[in-house]
Amino acid sequence: MALAGLTLAIVVTEIARLFRGYKALRPAELTSLMNRDNALVVDLSASADFEKGHIAGSRNVAPSQFDPENKLLAAARSLPVVMVCRSGQASAGAAKRLKKAGFEQVYWLDGGVAAWQQADLPLVKGR
Repeated sequence: MALAGLTLAIVVTEIARLFRGYKALRPAELTSLMNRDNALVVDLSASADFEKGHIAGSRNVAPSQFDPENKLLAAARSLPVVMVCRSGQASAGAAKRLKKAGFEQVYWLDGGVAAWQQADLPLVKGR
């Protein structure tokens, strides 16, 4: 009985993931999307953390300033937009907000900048 309940919970979670409208990316998939489709990468890290190290080409938007109608984001409504944060938690919520606001191609970096570093990919320091 417990096994059936656990299996059902996993199936429901996976089906919900398919229909949520935004997709998790691994670091290698993000580099491909950036190179192939000129994706806009938005980093929700605090300014000090962003300056210590961020993905090359990413734009910093403070979580308190995040708004789908932001000038930077509004211009990219039909482009791929990838949300990034330090751990992947805040960026997943931001991706959900973008999708609800009508953005067509929304992604988030699963595991955030920490996953990027674990994949031995470079970070850029400064602004």
